[in-house]
Amino acid sequence: MSCLMVERCGEVLFESPEQSVKCVCMLGDVRLRGQTGVPAERRGSYPFIDFRLLNNTTHSGEIGTKKKVKRLLSFQRYFHASRLLRGIIPQAPLHLLDEDYLGQARHMLSKVGTWDFDIFLFDRLTNGNSLVTLLCHLFNSHGLIHHFKLDMVTLHRFLVMVQEDYHGHNPYHNAVHAADVTQAMHCYLKEPKLASFLTPLDIMLGLLAAAAHDVDHPGVNQPFLIKTNHHLANLYQNMSVLENHHWRSTIGMLRESRLLAHLPKEMTQDIEQQLGSLILATDINRQNEFLTRLKAHLHNKDLRLENVQDRHFMLQIALKCADICNPCRIWEMSKQWSERVCEEFYRQGDLEQKFELEISPLCNQQKDSIPSIQIGFMTYIVEPLFREWARFTGNSTLSENMLSHLAHNKAQWKSLLSNQHRRRGSGQDLAGPAPETLEQTEGATP
Repeated sequence: MSCLMVERCGEVLFESPEQSVKCVCMLGDVRLRGQTGVPAERRGSYPFIDFRLLNNTTHSGEIGTKKKVKRLLSFQRYFHASRLLRGIIPQAPLHLLDEDYLGQARHMLSKVGTWDFDIFLFDRLTNGNSLVTLLCHLFNSHGLIHHFKLDMVTLHRFLVMVQEDYHGHNPYHNAVHAADVTQAMHCYLKEPKLASFLTPLDIMLGLLAAAAHDVDHPGVNQPFLIKTNHHLANLYQNMSVLENHHWRSTIGMLRESRLLAHLPKEMTQDIEQQLGSLILATDINRQNEFLTRLKAHLHNKDLRLENVQDRHFMLQIALKCADICNPCRIWEMSKQWSERVCEEFYRQGDLEQKFELEISPLCNQQKDSIPSIQIGFMTYIVEPLFREWARFTGNSTLSENMLSHLAHNKAQWKSLLSNQHRRRGSGQDLAGPAPETLEQTEGATP
């Protein structure tokens, strides 16, 4: 495989303080083109390290490149998690996790299919390795490692690459969000109306797409990339810019890790294309397209899940639900996710204000409150999709549970918004932002 490496700095480029932003670049752009012919990207989101401190001690056989530094730092971080996955308790203390944490993490994994699974606690128990630990467990419990003859070390290495390519400094679009979406996807794959039809390939695609659906997310939305003339916006011609990048980055990591290198070429091509179809379905601008199609299928009662195309469509719907399921979680977790996504919006708004750009919808902290954003999001985006999902599942126990949480959480936000307005003496409508405003902002729609 030949690869072209292009280094980009993590900074905002402008010629003078008076000028608008020309381009916002993300750190470490590496693109790959494999033998299958599908373009891929590999983005290295390296931690911010002062390499000048290392240059003085760099000798032959020691740290010589950023990549080696990254691997060295990653080793200790993930070594403990890998032992946890094999059920091995360290004999000597690693000063990372003690045995109590290991036991709690294992106990949580035994309940990974329950809807009240606390991903924030699980991330703490796994020392920030929730995505790697969760995926290794799910691949094993679903029998995917045996079925596809996957090498466990290679799988772990691939998942580490995925986890590291999420930006930890993003309040919302980070590896914990990816782990949360993956856990939700696991729950949806167990729904009786869907589970009996799923093949091992369907399950692997669903879990991989959930894990990588936001990989290397820059913490800003598509309109921001377009108006700052970002190279990704130009590359993908302003169409599903982030989703295309997430997909191509995933392909790059799959090829780089050689996780599927032992499978027939035709099969790996199909996997890459189906992953793209799943990840691209998370583009919120396509919400009405998928919702209309789902309603039509349910009205006509013509879904045939023994048919691969219909199964793939329902995997797309399941991933869309998993991606925006935060309002359907218990209030304590839902509220935390809401605060995180709004913090990410506000950071974008602050950046736009700093460089005298028009502030994007929902990104103005002075005008767009968390309750109003969430009420609009639930009303126009979440409720319509989850009502149809409940119809598909036959109002399963999980669907009823999610809709119950959704109604409760919406009432909570309305109460908080009403209290805000009383303090301000405002009679503002409690409906929240209009649907067209929400659809313009990828991520309010997380």
